Amino acid sequence: MSARPASLAARLLACAWLSAAGVLGAGEPRTSEGFPVPEAGHVFRFPRDHGSHPDFKIEWWYVTGHAYAAGGRRFGFEATFFRSAAPRDGAGAAGSADFGAGQVYLAHMALLDVRTGRFLHEERLNREGWDAGSAVERLAVHNGPWSLEMAPAPGEGMTLSGGIRSEAAFSFHLEPRKPLVEFGDHGYSRKGAAASAASYYLTFPRLELSGTLRYGAETLDVKGEAWMDHEVSSSQLDPGQVGWDWACLQLGDGTEMMCYRMRRADGTVDPFSTLSLVDRQGRVESVGPAGFRWEVLDTWKSPATGAVYPVRVRLTVGARAGKPARVLLLEPLARDQELAGGAGGIPYWEGACRVTDGSGADLGSAFLELTGYAGRLRL
Repeated sequence: MSARPASLAARLLACAWLSAAGVLGAGEPRTSEGFPVPEAGHVFRFPRDHGSHPDFKIEWWYVTGHAYAAGGRRFGFEATFFRSAAPRDGAGAAGSADFGAGQVYLAHMALLDVRTGRFLHEERLNREGWDAGSAVERLAVHNGPWSLEMAPAPGEGMTLSGGIRSEAAFSFHLEPRKPLVEFGDHGYSRKGAAASAASYYLTFPRLELSGTLRYGAETLDVKGEAWMDHEVSSSQLDPGQVGWDWACLQLGDGTEMMCYRMRRADGTVDPFSTLSLVDRQGRVESVGPAGFRWEVLDTWKSPATGAVYPVRVRLTVGARAGKPARVLLLEPLARDQELAGGAGGIPYWEGACRVTDGSGADLGSAFLELTGYAGRLRL
């Protein structure tokens, strides 16, 4: 891609995460640019709400997972598709008449070979109509040859296809094994005190994975499990926040956890941070920051960006009515799992982890996302 589109994507993504607080007036709340803000009480309609919401500033579809080949050979992978709307004036009118500049699409792919510790990643950047786009009435998003698409018939799952340069390529079928989860207040997820610091947050917490992975000269049949998030927002961060720590855990007892810590510039944790537990039936219970503890046990310094990431974490969930406290350790399957910026211009660490009980007993698998450590998320 040329320098101009890359600069545009970095500008749009940073503005989307850090735009000013929403303004409340007559009618629905909007950001200062005129983008609508997620609101409590929204009623989702599927399959339409699996698709794109181009009126909102930013949206992403995010899949992570652990795939296993014959002999127990293990791989971790990430595939994220971002959509970001161009800046607008306060009345909500698009600020650019350039062809394809109304929406910009950024995508990330990453693959970890756990046996060797080799970490591959690539980013793609395209304007709408320049080999990228997303459907509105259903989930079908693509960026170049990478795609994520839900089958038209209910219950038939979705297909994820992608690759990393000439070194790896995969085609995975993902079949939900748990019902769709709406995190927050029926899918309305607050991230901060500002009215605009919120998203609609939809998740498939456990997907059965099957398919093929071409890795170098090998073509491997793989099976495993994946997690899929879909979030819609117009300003993901509160102005006082500098980044977040996020984790998704898939445990061997058939339950899952999702946790995010919103970090503030003064070093404190934002009170809108949360941990959500998903039981075997798919019911969600959420607790605020007083109900869990996130302790950093080890860090890794990136030779590429100089960022110091807290890559080994002890997560303690406090005792609740009829349920004892629980301690889980997130151990990275490789320390170097940083996506160093590339076309998007925002470095972050996104890594496959194992989950243990502290004595070494395996409890499940996880993914850990760490942002804002290579500098505050700003222009």
